[in-house]
Amino acid sequence: MYLNSPVTQFEGLSLTKETNPEESEIEAIELPLLTRSTQSSSNGDGGMYVPQRGNSLITQKSEELQKALLGHRHERQLVILQDFPDPDALSCAWAYQLIAQQYDIKCEIIYAGTLSHQENIALVKLTNLPAQRWTMQTLKTKDLSSYHGFVLIDNQGTTSQLLPAVQQAGIPLMVVIDHHSLQTEIKSEFVDVRPYVRATATIFTQYLQAGLLSLDSSISQHVKCATALMHGLRSDTNRLMQAQEEDFMAAGYLSRFYDAQLLNAILQANRSKRVMDVIERSLKNRIVQNNFSIAGVGYLRYDDRDAIPQAADFLVTEENVHTAVVYGIVHDEDDELEVVIGSLRTTKLTLDPDEFIKEAFGQDSTGRFFGGGRTGAGGFEIPMGFLSGSNENSSYAKLKWEVFDAQIKQKLLRLVNPKDNPIQS
Repeated sequence: MYLNSPVTQFEGLSLTKETNPEESEIEAIELPLLTRSTQSSSNGDGGMYVPQRGNSLITQKSEELQKALLGHRHERQLVILQDFPDPDALSCAWAYQLIAQQYDIKCEIIYAGTLSHQENIALVKLTNLPAQRWTMQTLKTKDLSSYHGFVLIDNQGTTSQLLPAVQQAGIPLMVVIDHHSLQTEIKSEFVDVRPYVRATATIFTQYLQAGLLSLDSSISQHVKCATALMHGLRSDTNRLMQAQEEDFMAAGYLSRFYDAQLLNAILQANRSKRVMDVIERSLKNRIVQNNFSIAGVGYLRYDDRDAIPQAADFLVTEENVHTAVVYGIVHDEDDELEVVIGSLRTTKLTLDPDEFIKEAFGQDSTGRFFGGGRTGAGGFEIPMGFLSGSNENSSYAKLKWEVFDAQIKQKLLRLVNPKDNPIQS
């Protein structure tokens, strides 16, 4: 039963203009294969840090990744993130790019959605994190034949609208590194999927500790990437309150390199008025049953998508509420695309967000789940297809929202109150 199952993992969250950074030639570096005795990066004073837990697995995966990178030297890769990337995904993609550079592999970090959460915007701007937004229109202007492979970081391809076009272009999947539960069958040259790990940033920090990249506190880019990884780790472990031993060990290692003032500046980013308006709407519209708070917030602009998880974060702090679900219809005016976006937050240890959301909303015709979760958090996206758009007619838009609002409440409340009739006639 979903309310009494072991805790597992998943959710992806998160306006940057497309950038075209000049690609500089990187001199190929001969790197020795990692030895079985796990190596670690030096902090400049000769001190070495050796992870104690899961040592053999870390060494094995680090060696496998290095072997995969050695086999693709001098190539170009696409690092594909979920449509709305969160700090965990953004920081790990950057870490992968820096690791790959040592093998003269040039990576472009791309996502299709937008960055609307104020902390994500601050993270990218303050660190100059090299992530690019590629819309479906942008994709049509790109020569995909110049890429030799693509990489999935902090996702398994089920949350990116770019994936079908990349696959159709015949680009092979090279690497998958993630901490979410398995969403689909994965066929890749290198796979490191660990659902029991709280953050993908922890996995990448272990790669750094194993010697795949020697961080240097005198290199600004390394300091900023370490800061981003610390933010990603902190974010996906709920400010370390859900961290496990290996997460604390990773944070301890990153503490040698990260910039505390920079991280504080990222965390102090202010909420916009539009985000506050959505939180106000969620308070006004919420219903509370069996310690679940459920709120529909109506229509939102595409750029305000991340107001939904922030509203869920707020609602779950209410007295006598252990789980909050907030959802709305997100509208992309450029592509005339509409999708139902929802976020779940819970403090109930025996509630598995991944299983709860999958049971509530099920799968599409291809077998793809509409959502999933990780410890304490989850999310879902439901395309509206033929019913998208035509909101110029206010009465139609109102009717459409009422139908989706009622259906989502029914699917949630049949799990919250299985004996009750969720919608009274």
